[in-house]
Amino acid sequence: MSTSPYTTLKAEAYAANMELHALGLVIHTFGNVSAADTSRGVFAIKPSGVPYAKLRPEDMVVLDYNNEVVEGKLRPSSDTRTHSYLYREWEGLGGIAHCHALYSVAWAQAQQDIPILGTTHADHLTHDIPCAPPMADELIQGNYEHNTGVQITECFRERNLEPQEVPMVLVGNHGPFCWGKDAAQAVHHSLVLETVAQMAYLTLQINPGAPRLKEALIQKHYTRKHGKDAYYGQ
Repeated sequence: MSTSPYTTLKAEAYAANMELHALGLVIHTFGNVSAADTSRGVFAIKPSGVPYAKLRPEDMVVLDYNNEVVEGKLRPSSDTRTHSYLYREWEGLGGIAHCHALYSVAWAQAQQDIPILGTTHADHLTHDIPCAPPMADELIQGNYEHNTGVQITECFRERNLEPQEVPMVLVGNHGPFCWGKDAAQAVHHSLVLETVAQMAYLTLQINPGAPRLKEALIQKHYTRKHGKDAYYGQ
């Protein structure tokens, strides 16, 4: 019996997809995570429409960055072309997660950035969480999932944002995409985004005029956990 060279990669993608579901960030089959092997230029992703209860590691579909199936018998996630586009455009991504979590999607549907209002947000990034504008009609009628990737990267280019510094985005009227050094970190960022989205919503319900977190606190909380002077954790 032959052993697949992608067994470990598929197991990583499977574990991340199951964690996304366990965290309550997806309903039914509305979510996906991919795990990339950057040395081989391939990624493993959840198959389309398969219930999480029936999902197995061997069901993961492996593709190259040009969307050609390398290994797998099932149809890959409908969002595959968004994942592949981001892997091609942004070096260093090891995992991407997409879900339709409640508060994240609410902000995306409102077409609003999530403002940095507190230190929980600043622990993870120093910017507002961007919301990319809704997709233009001609792009919707084209290669939609590929163009979702274009929509994301254009938003970052226009705002002069780096994906390593801002590992998450809201796609207007759609929902969140997050990424990281691996699939597990992409899921972690998805939970951070959903939590911050809920906190920001509640804050603005309590006080619609709540001010943005002051810069000194933004920098203090971010540098406690990131960079050469970080001192949080072991």
